[in-house]
Amino acid sequence: MVKTAKASRGVWENPPGSGVWWILYYVNGVRHREKVGRKSDAIALYQRRKSDARAGRKLPDLRRGDVVTVAELAADAVEYARTHLRTSRDYVSRAKIIQPDLGFRLAFEVTPLELDRWIAKHCHTAATANRYRSFFSLCFREGQRNGKVDGNPARLVRLRHEENARLRFLGRDEYAKLAAIIQRDHPEHFPSFVISVFTGMRLSEQFSLTWGQVDFERRIIRLTRTKNGSARNVPLNSATLNALQSQRNHVPHKPGDMVFPRPGPASDYRWWFKPALREAGIVGYTWHSNRHTFCSWLAIAGVSIKEIQVLAGHKTIAMAARYAHLSPDVAASASERLVLPATPSTV
Repeated sequence: MVKTAKASRGVWENPPGSGVWWILYYVNGVRHREKVGRKSDAIALYQRRKSDARAGRKLPDLRRGDVVTVAELAADAVEYARTHLRTSRDYVSRAKIIQPDLGFRLAFEVTPLELDRWIAKHCHTAATANRYRSFFSLCFREGQRNGKVDGNPARLVRLRHEENARLRFLGRDEYAKLAAIIQRDHPEHFPSFVISVFTGMRLSEQFSLTWGQVDFERRIIRLTRTKNGSARNVPLNSATLNALQSQRNHVPHKPGDMVFPRPGPASDYRWWFKPALREAGIVGYTWHSNRHTFCSWLAIAGVSIKEIQVLAGHKTIAMAARYAHLSPDVAASASERLVLPATPSTV
């Protein structure tokens, strides 16, 4: 027996079974109809419109095409991310998170102040706030490209200052302790941890990697789609070669197969990585911090800032320059070059 959804006054689905809900209401005898999206959002907007009408608040001057909601723009942004970006899963989760507060809002009504206040309320770090600002901007930018909205209010939302002065990375003793715990409890995930630390690949780069991109003869990984849009080769040292060989012994390894298969949420690294961090007593550290460990160890080893930029795939040398303070011996050596050799005395 198929259950039918309970009808709500002034709310209906059109066409039936589409998941697209509309609202219908009258104000001073004038009929108003709006396309919303989800049923829950339609009910919420209907109640808001009736409340505004009872309070005598002016209703928006709706025109043809103005009935686009933020939820619809978010859905378009997610579709764009799935096609063009490596981080589509993040966009899917953000679209769900903004839904209760902003999903039913008509896109043309949204102001920069409203977006800024939502970000301030829901985002606890500057980095997270800037990610949501970027998501809102993508929503409205795609809306403009598709002719659904005229402006992008997210462009006027201020960027938060991200404090990057202190980059958390592992000391060698911390790495050894953490590695031992992972090998003991989750040996099947140990290769992914080693490769993350010793290549500095971004999470999206590593977990979209296929065996066809791994060249064991040339000892490189070929990344064709990266965050900054530029392809690069990732050199493989002995640690990463051993890890890849171990991984190849346990998963399918045809050219099109994933090096690190992630069939669903259960394969997410967090469920095993976070407990290992807690047991090791390592705080303030995330999977992305493995990339900081990679760059920091390079700097400590005396690798130049330009080389770090190339190896890590930073778009600008300023990103790599954050690790310069970790190589004081190299800086001192460079400074010493200013001292001219003593002029030989003449008789």
